[in-house]
Amino acid sequence: MRFTLSSSALSSKLSALSKVINSKNALPILGDFVFDIQGQELKLTASDSENTMRTSVILTESDGDGRFAIGNHDLLEAVKGFSEQPITFDVNFEQSIVKISYQNGLFSLPIENADEYPIPQTVSDSANTIVIPNAILAENINRSVFATAQDELRPVMNGIYFDLTPDCLAVVASDGHKLVRNKIYSVKSDTPASFILPKKPANLLRNMLGKDGGDVIIRFDERNAEIFYGDGTIQCRLIEGRYPNYNSVIPQNNNNELQVDRLGLLAALRRVQPFANNSSNLIRFHVEGSVLQLDAEDYDFSKTATERMSCDYNGQSMSIGFKGSSFIEILSNFDCPEVIIKLADPSRAGLVLPSEQPENQDVLMLMMPMLLND
Repeated sequence: MRFTLSSSALSSKLSALSKVINSKNALPILGDFVFDIQGQELKLTASDSENTMRTSVILTESDGDGRFAIGNHDLLEAVKGFSEQPITFDVNFEQSIVKISYQNGLFSLPIENADEYPIPQTVSDSANTIVIPNAILAENINRSVFATAQDELRPVMNGIYFDLTPDCLAVVASDGHKLVRNKIYSVKSDTPASFILPKKPANLLRNMLGKDGGDVIIRFDERNAEIFYGDGTIQCRLIEGRYPNYNSVIPQNNNNELQVDRLGLLAALRRVQPFANNSSNLIRFHVEGSVLQLDAEDYDFSKTATERMSCDYNGQSMSIGFKGSSFIEILSNFDCPEVIIKLADPSRAGLVLPSEQPENQDVLMLMMPMLLND
């Protein structure tokens, strides 16, 4: 069997698929790409047994159909160094070898029987479906994935929670100390449904989204999901379990409201954070009138830092402690010019919102406070 295609098209597709493959696999064949030639189309597959990615490439020439598996590392390293040119595969199934020729040379690699490749579980016929614009899903995953946990005791916290209700689709992530909740009002369903997307397929998906328009279709049941985007598909195993009631931890009466320049606060936090205690990373926020003061101290090493910046504050003067690195992460995952910080008292969670909400969305981030040493 012989087929020809663009080297750059093949390289970009293999590079994207390679991110799903683990460095160590229980089944050696999971270190391979599967090539499936059907007419003038090449379908490519990669998997780690829990997550499977598929995409396709149009062939320039093809003289037959067939399937084979080929090791990912050597092939990827070889083709990503090519300039744009035709690349031809001559497949010999009897000798289990493929010869790959290009303008200035050729190389050969062993192939394996693709029938030995594990088939992922599909979702049931009664699966729920969500249709969401490509760009909106990409920005919501980008905005949420940093807040997921790494918790062996509570695995439900290790993914992004998609909560479909009659009012909206809520996209939620939390590690118990910080929380992100995005409401997308353009996506809703009379039949409530939910699923927890693990971090790995979420990261795979966000790397593939946002490059074109169109919609993403997510079909899911209690255990598995199929996500269709552009010219690709991701099938993944979901995190099973009950996600905590995230609405119950979001305070409703934080009446002390602070509006401040996001990039200015972010820069100030990055300057004072190195002076905070290494173990606690505590930054004191003191707000009074139109001045926000940030203080960091590490008395073990005789280090202190203070920085003041102007703000617009409507509330009583207050000192509250937050973990500096977490607050930097929160501010880094907004793209608005200013943020609004809503506070109640030093012992209760603070809310961070964009000064202007995205169209048809409601974005909110929450930070638990830290105990001050006063």
